[in-house]
Amino acid sequence: QLQLVESGGGLVQPGGSLRLSCAASGGSLDYYAIAWFRQAPGKEREGVSCISRSGDSTKYADSVKGRFTISRDNAKNTMYLQMNSLKPEDTAVYYCAGALRAFRTPCGLSIADYRNWGQGTQVTVSS
Repeated sequence: QLQLVESGGGLVQPGGSLRLSCAASGGSLDYYAIAWFRQAPGKEREGVSCISRSGDSTKYADSVKGRFTISRDNAKNTMYLQMNSLKPEDTAVYYCAGALRAFRTPCGLSIADYRNWGQGTQVTVSS
């Protein structure tokens, strides 16, 4: 059973940057499409970004396009989310997730597609 652990969250000022990491154990990320989701207080969980197994396919929520970058390092069994130009509305708990997929299947941002989830890491953007 793939287990995921997020790290890298914290408090940052508007306009700042953070890099979230998600380390996998109990399985290889090679077989998974992976994604980041977030949930702000009082709101539903939403998809932020995903990347396919091959790395050829990525998707971003409109609210983060041009500011966030998803990546994966299968050799380290780790995925990342580089977040730049952070805004107060980016404040949320961020979750990484994995879904078993064929190698070139495009990724998606539907919560229902993902069976493996981390516990989340808090990101707070505030001055």
